[in-house]
Amino acid sequence: MRPRGPLAGAAVAAVLLTGCGGLSGPAGPSDRPPLPSTRAAVPPVVHQVQTRDRVVFLTYDDGAERDPRFVDLVRERRLPVGMFLTDSVAGPGYGHFARLRSVGASIQNHTLDHTALRGLPYAGQRAEICGQQDKLRARFGIRPRLFRPPHGRYDATTLRAAADCGIGAVVLWRAAMGADGRLSYTEGPPRLRPGDIISLPSGDPTGLTLVERTVRLLREIEGRGLRVGRLEDYL
Repeated sequence: MRPRGPLAGAAVAAVLLTGCGGLSGPAGPSDRPPLPSTRAAVPPVVHQVQTRDRVVFLTYDDGAERDPRFVDLVRERRLPVGMFLTDSVAGPGYGHFARLRSVGASIQNHTLDHTALRGLPYAGQRAEICGQQDKLRARFGIRPRLFRPPHGRYDATTLRAAADCGIGAVVLWRAAMGADGRLSYTEGPPRLRPGDIISLPSGDPTGLTLVERTVRLLREIEGRGLRVGRLEDYL
């Protein structure tokens, strides 16, 4: 599917137009295309997708909860959820996430050990991000394009390391489910809007199961005339 949203224009802008008519002889210095950069472009940091589509995006962190009923919910509702996995948390249960992936969930990167990255040297940050890329490739045969830093904290070194690990976008959130089971917002009006990225916590801070929390959230999403979109289709 062709990407929609703020990054689509960047992809178009990256195309080098060639074959200008009416020129003869060797190209002068100003006519030659620039040499390719050896460093990957720094990925954008995204809290919300700019889109006219009435979609929001459901993301889950860490991988601590492995309720088989959640697999059934994703399959029955055809939910394109994003699972940002930490190896030290999700690793023992990767089979569960393989089942989720088989029914439409995507698998994304949330570091090896959930280490707070901001302020760490490049080598340490790169090890956390690239190490999880390698783990997920070994287990699922993929190298995710999306990455969420633990606790949502990052710095310029994080972005450089993420780029060097093949990450296309650093994904944060505008809405998150709190311990009271309600959504809180990082900015803007306190209501869901098209393009919102929603984070659901790992573990059970609400006393509700993962299925119950998700169903409660889906009622709110649908009540606002929205639907759940696939995040990687927009980034």
